[in-house]
Amino acid sequence: MVVLATKCYVEGDARERALDSLDSLIRNDIGELDVSWDIGVRDDDFISVTVSGDDATAARNLLGDEWGEVTPHLTEGETYVGTLDEWDEDGFILDVGFHNYVRIPADEIGLGTGSPTQIRDRFGIVQHTPLSFVYDEDGSRLSDETRDKLYDWTREEGSGRVNVNSATRGEVRATVNRAGHAKDIVTVERLGLLEQSIVCPEGTDPPGLLASIGSYLPAELKCVLT
Repeated sequence: MVVLATKCYVEGDARERALDSLDSLIRNDIGELDVSWDIGVRDDDFISVTVSGDDATAARNLLGDEWGEVTPHLTEGETYVGTLDEWDEDGFILDVGFHNYVRIPADEIGLGTGSPTQIRDRFGIVQHTPLSFVYDEDGSRLSDETRDKLYDWTREEGSGRVNVNSATRGEVRATVNRAGHAKDIVTVERLGLLEQSIVCPEGTDPPGLLASIGSYLPAELKCVLT
């Protein structure tokens, strides 16, 4: 079994759609291997995939590489993935699965000036976004990979992004289309199963796009401006 570093925290029909979407994504990742799999949602909302078959080890490794993996034991100096659970003036708190949490102190976030809340707003980090970090019992830090990715969002060509949680990539695409903004986006990037990033071209106003689609999505939405 592998526990993916992404969560399914929606209920009812939305959960069924999310897990159907995940099954299709997993099929794309490991469908050509000699394996079968079963998807479950743990009591901490992280997703478990039980894999069996001759290629099970390779399949688990592929899924861990693609989604990140949460483990019950953390080793000093190693890099892991957690999801943004809470934030306060003292830092970010990441859910790392198995009912464990890791605090990233404010001075270890490494994303410039401002309080953790201001940094979250500036970089458009919606709740539950997967973030990689380097574990240290005395004060973990965001990984260089995570910092670089977030900085890249503020420097790339185009006018910015709108980040969304509580919706699959397909649902976000459908919402953009329904709101009449299909021509106002470049693509929708998947951050996690239910966390997406809408990439906007030059000429699109991310706050305006957020306002337009917000009524269609029961989600947290945040803008990243370039």
